[in-house]
Amino acid sequence: MDFRTTCEETKTGICLLQDGNQEPFKVRLHLAKDILMIQEQDVICVSGEPFYSGERTVTIRRQTVGGFGLSIKVQVLRNAGEEVTLTVSFLKRAPAFLKLPLNEDCACAPSDQSSGTSSPLCDSGLHLNYHPNNTDTLSCSSWPASPGLRWEKRWCDLRLIPLLHSRFSQYLPGSDLCRQNAFQVIAVDGVCSGIIQCLSAEDCIDWLQAIASNISNLTKHNIKKINRNFPVNQQIVYMGWTEEREQDSLQDRMYTPKFLALRGSSLYKFIAPPVTTWDWTRAEKTFSVYEIMCKILKDSDLLDRRKHCFSVQSESGEDLYFSVELESDLTLWEKAFQTATFLEVERIQCKTYACVLESHLMGLTIDFSMGFVCFDAATKAVLWRYKFSQLKGSSDDGKSKIKFLFQNQDTKQIEAKELEFSNLFAVLHCIHSFFAAKVACLDPLYVGSQATASSAPTTSGTGKLKYTT
Repeated sequence: MDFRTTCEETKTGICLLQDGNQEPFKVRLHLAKDILMIQEQDVICVSGEPFYSGERTVTIRRQTVGGFGLSIKVQVLRNAGEEVTLTVSFLKRAPAFLKLPLNEDCACAPSDQSSGTSSPLCDSGLHLNYHPNNTDTLSCSSWPASPGLRWEKRWCDLRLIPLLHSRFSQYLPGSDLCRQNAFQVIAVDGVCSGIIQCLSAEDCIDWLQAIASNISNLTKHNIKKINRNFPVNQQIVYMGWTEEREQDSLQDRMYTPKFLALRGSSLYKFIAPPVTTWDWTRAEKTFSVYEIMCKILKDSDLLDRRKHCFSVQSESGEDLYFSVELESDLTLWEKAFQTATFLEVERIQCKTYACVLESHLMGLTIDFSMGFVCFDAATKAVLWRYKFSQLKGSSDDGKSKIKFLFQNQDTKQIEAKELEFSNLFAVLHCIHSFFAAKVACLDPLYVGSQATASSAPTTSGTGKLKYTT
């Protein structure tokens, strides 16, 4: 059975396609549940015995005067003698545009007109400068002559693009220059649709949104299947293509395609989608989701002409800049990142970082239930503790020091506590993640939406410390 019969069609329309250096030509886009079909119009035999031939021989006899009658002005042919044998290549798209009513004056017409047998080229009206008194003759004996043949124009598949893990772009490759009402789709194996030119901006957006929706649905279904093989603390929350802006301005390409995935405690950055379990160990980079900061960029924050962008600051302070195609892609990423962070904070419950206070080695624990706890690293004796609600402000020097401003519950006075860390950005981002998770817990709708995803119970062995007072 043809696999395409199981695809649920979602959209069909006419566009122009530019493939390489060819002139744009009309195609039909046929979007199904899991595949994008690019179709061209062709003439096919729909009844009778179809004729297949790789090549045909055309014999042309030279006239006394007037050249070939075909207006072929090639010097080689002029000097080739009384008879020339030409091998004629078949242009795939030609029959669709040459399929015209049969001209009764054509010498190629069958003698029995009632049989309905004719050649597609003879039917086209392209008669090679035919004239009854012309001594040029064209041999058509190799054309199909079986009675009952019938030819029709039909849309035939030119290219099939599987949508799972495919990507699309309105931009010129590697740049921030947006094509006008045009885009291309690239399959996971690198097969490209060519440049698809839509008739209007509205039509282009409709196509992009429809394709994006199908890709998203396929990705969600694929994630569900993959998650069956992963433990509850390593579930995938998000997978999708972005384009990363190169930090080196001297690079020829401003942007490079990257595949991002949020799984368990980590953000993965790949050059291609992971397919096997081994692929997950070959990520270009990985980050702990609760130790990085994600920011959706406003128009004033954008670095170039790309519209839908976000930044990720790593635990080392490195800034990564990403672009997506649609606003809906940006919304999907933001929600997925919030979900992944919430689930991981809920799972680990606390995180401890080594720090220095007045030349003494200390530890700072950020605890989801208790808040901030500072203790002596050697004796585990608690120096101070504050709830999240008591933190009224903080500042840092951008290198290693953080100054916390806590409000004393009894005196209502602000108490400043300064600590020094070797991993400043990781600590700052972790504090932000725990605060964000605390705020999310106050929203019943958000917590309810995470009920299914957070099926992993918090384990007792999460590394909580036992403090002495």
